[in-house]
Amino acid sequence: MSKKDDGVNERMCIVTRESGEADDLIRFVVGPDGNVVPDLKRQLPGRGCWVKAERAIVEKAVAKKLFARALKAEAKAGPELGAELDRLLAAQLGGMMNMARKAGQFITGSTKVDQAVRSLAALAVFHSTDAAEDGVRKIDQARKAASFLRDDEMEIPSFKLFSEGELGGLLGQNAFIHAAALAGQAGEGVVKRAIMLEKYRGGDRLRAHGGAGQPNQ
Repeated sequence: MSKKDDGVNERMCIVTRESGEADDLIRFVVGPDGNVVPDLKRQLPGRGCWVKAERAIVEKAVAKKLFARALKAEAKAGPELGAELDRLLAAQLGGMMNMARKAGQFITGSTKVDQAVRSLAALAVFHSTDAAEDGVRKIDQARKAASFLRDDEMEIPSFKLFSEGELGGLLGQNAFIHAAALAGQAGEGVVKRAIMLEKYRGGDRLRAHGGAGQPNQ
C-alpha cells in the first residue's frame, strides 16, 4: 500500500471516529468509475478510508455522504453498498472454505464434525440456518464436552451464517449442513472471515449461538 494512503498510519472509522485494528475495519477507495469500492484485501492503490466492519455503520456513512469527504473526491456510494459488501464478505468466506477443504482443513458431515470437536481438532463449527435442531444439539453437546478438556475451558465457536440454499450458491456441490474448520492456515482463515461476516451482520460472538466462545460454568 502506498505511503500516500492516509489510512496506513491511522485506521480511524470515518463514522465513529474510533481507531481500530485492520480486522475490525473495512477499507474503501474510489474506483475508476467514481464509485466507492470495498478493498477487502487492503491492496488497491490510492487514498483510502476506513469504516467499522458493521453494516449499520457502513450504511450510515452512505447516508451522511461521508465517503466523498474522507476520500476527498466525488465518490459515489449508493444505498446498495451495504448489501454489496455483505455479498463480497460471504463470497470471500465461501472461497476460503473451498480452499480449506482442499487443504484438508474443512470437513463436512455431522459424524466427522462431532469427532473433530470431541478430539479438540476443530477450531469452529458451522451449521446451515435450516439444519435440524437435533443435529445442531448433538454437536453443541460435543462442544460442551470438549470445553472440559480445554485448558481455557472455552467452547469452540459455532456459526449459522447461511441457509442450505445459500451454501449451494456459494459452494456448489460442496454445500453442507454441518461442517468444521480444522487447525491450519486455511482453517484459521475460514474462522477469521466467519467472525468478520458475523460481526458485519450485527452478531455478537460472546452471546451468539448458545454461548459459543463462553467459558464453561
